[in-house]
Formats: sequence, C-alpha cells, structure tokens
Amino acid sequence: MKIYDFNGKKNICGKRVKEARKNLNLSQENLAAKLQIEGIIIERDSISRIEIGTRFVTDYEIAVLSKILNVSVSWLLGIE
Repeated sequence: MKIYDFNGKKNICGKRVKEARKNLNLSQENLAAKLQIEGIIIERDSISRIEIGTRFVTDYEIAVLSKILNVSVSWLLGIE
C-alpha cells in the first residue's frame, strides 16, 4: 500500500482533534481510554501522532472521535 500525504500531513483532522480535546480538558491518555471503551484500540502516542498529522485516521475513528469530542464529522474535517 502506498502512503499518501496531503500538504505534508497524513490526516486533515489532527489540529481540530487537539482543539476539541483541549476544549473538553481531556488529556491524550483520557481520550485514548474513551476511544478504547468505544472499541477503538489506540494508545496515547497514537493520539499525539494524529494531532501532529503523522498518523492516518480511519473513517470509523473519525466517527467515534466526533462522538466523544461532541463535534460533527464535518467540523473535524474542516468542512464547516
């Protein structure tokens, strides 16, 4: 599988994930724990990599992130 970048990043939602997480006063570790409760097996370092744009984010991860962070998928993707 070829790895693709978009403007040097592997995702477009990382900055917004970080913003929403901080707005809720969640640590990266707490966010990872909430994702794990929802069935997404992820560690704290993966949250960090998402936020800095060095990790891909799957569609199902975006859906669960939007639920946990109480934001829309469109907002996470920078559409709205």
